[in-house]
Amino acid sequence: MRGESEVPSSDDGFTIPVAERVKRLPPYLFGKINKLKYQKRVAGVDVIDLGMGNPTDPPDPLIVEKMSEALSDPRNHRYSVANGIANLRKEVTSRYWKKYGVRLDPDTEVVTCIGSKEGFSHMCLALMGPGDTAIVPSPSFPVHVYAVMLAAGNVIELDVRQPDQFLSNIAYTCEHLYPKPKVVVVNFPHNPSATVIEQDFYVELVRLARKYSFLVISDFAYADICFDGYKAPSFLATPGATEVGVEFTTMSKGFSMAGWRIGFCSGNSEMVRALSTIKGYYDYGLFQPVQIAAIVAMRHCEAAVDSIAAEYQMRRDVFCDGLERLGWEIDRPKAGMFVWAKIPEPWAKMGSIDFAMKLLDEGGVAVSPGRGFGEDGEGYLRMAIVENSQRLRQAVKQIGKVMKSEEITADK
Repeated sequence: MRGESEVPSSDDGFTIPVAERVKRLPPYLFGKINKLKYQKRVAGVDVIDLGMGNPTDPPDPLIVEKMSEALSDPRNHRYSVANGIANLRKEVTSRYWKKYGVRLDPDTEVVTCIGSKEGFSHMCLALMGPGDTAIVPSPSFPVHVYAVMLAAGNVIELDVRQPDQFLSNIAYTCEHLYPKPKVVVVNFPHNPSATVIEQDFYVELVRLARKYSFLVISDFAYADICFDGYKAPSFLATPGATEVGVEFTTMSKGFSMAGWRIGFCSGNSEMVRALSTIKGYYDYGLFQPVQIAAIVAMRHCEAAVDSIAAEYQMRRDVFCDGLERLGWEIDRPKAGMFVWAKIPEPWAKMGSIDFAMKLLDEGGVAVSPGRGFGEDGEGYLRMAIVENSQRLRQAVKQIGKVMKSEEITADK
């Protein structure tokens, strides 16, 4: 059948035809580590998991209380509206105005998503098809690549760690590629590399978008987690931004509501409408008590967001201090939940996947190998500072033991 391929599904040789879009997906490079992590935990090993940006801190008690209250109302257990309840969308626009000076129309320029990852993926379906190309930042957060592929689009990965060069490469690609890229994805503070930018970056990006007629999708997931006085700029705060693109935000990080799965897409009304149309076919909206609790969170819990950011800054310093004592050269992040660290010699020669496996197998510390974020990530590890300071100190101690053991083996 056209557009399908067959893969074995059982011992008797029967095959299941799967769509070509599934076949296009590369092997999942984190699979080996996740399997070993599971085996370790089943065996009773206390694995310190720094592999995923999964907050361990609970939401503010006020958020949980409002959720509990909303659960007791039978009306909240019905299907909700696909684009989010009106008061929640109004609260999103209010927060954008207070934090970034951005005015948005809650009826036409905001849609609620089941986490920003879902929203981003469905936006790709809404915008892209066969023959369309997206530029994505590299090293690449996997969904930025795979969502485009699942939408039958093509991906061009450009190294983002020098933002000015990234902009130059966008312009060069637009000049020399036909047809020109349809979408440019940006993600600052960047996951995994923690690269940050200032507002003038977006001024130039909007200029390029107008010149070359591409759309912009800004993944602003780590907007609330900033350190040392740095304030991450919003793409939408740039003059003309809403004419060319949208921005995804989430309550997973700053509000510690990762499992609640709630995020937002804001900006260009036609792009928001397209996403809303797709979502209207795929889901009946987010569970209403979650939306009600999110209103309270944005209205009353900004102090808790600041407190969480301060906690992550303390963890960053504890963890980076420890790694530096072990001889790692660390570029301390100004934002986000990750330390993006170059693997020191001689361990770098192992490759990031094998070294990550070694840290998990021998040290009980799970990290993400840079290779899992594309070729530009090789030689690095992404380590999430989601555990408390005591656990991070213990992680450093266990990493140190693995490195010392390897030195002894090498000497022999």
